[in-house]
Amino acid sequence: MEEIINKVANSSLQVFDLEDYYVSGIRTQLDISQWLYEGFLLKEKDFREALKNHDWTQYKNHFVSIYCSSDAILPAWASILVTTYLSPFAQKVVLGTTIDMETYLYQDALSKIDYSVYKDKPVILKGCSKKPVPESAYVMAIQLLQPFAKSIMYGEACSAVPLYKVR
Repeated sequence: MEEIINKVANSSLQVFDLEDYYVSGIRTQLDISQWLYEGFLLKEKDFREALKNHDWTQYKNHFVSIYCSSDAILPAWASILVTTYLSPFAQKVVLGTTIDMETYLYQDALSKIDYSVYKDKPVILKGCSKKPVPESAYVMAIQLLQPFAKSIMYGEACSAVPLYKVR
């Protein structure tokens, strides 16, 4: 019987797995509409009072994304004011969706990597993940890898899609 050789393991192929840079922690969406009159109208005095009486400690160490689920037109200061209450407790506050939060966290994590280790090497940008990796993280990663890698593929070693090759 012939020995089975794992050619992928023996190759110079480098796997770049965005899941390795996932920042653990509780993600919470905070809907500003809960403090608006009938979910649509911001009455400043009532809004400020509701914020003052809210239990902000429940967001301790959370990653909080602030959004408004209604079609209310809010002044810019509304989300900024909410942030002043969240900041002492939350790890990070972002205006937008949980995807916006993930994008911010990946942007921060990817900016701290030394990509020179991928110099002149074939790289596979791992596609499948169990953790929430936004598409924007892949867009960021390829831009950061491209100046170094000899080639970049997406997916798994057995079925990778070629994306880039030095010409």
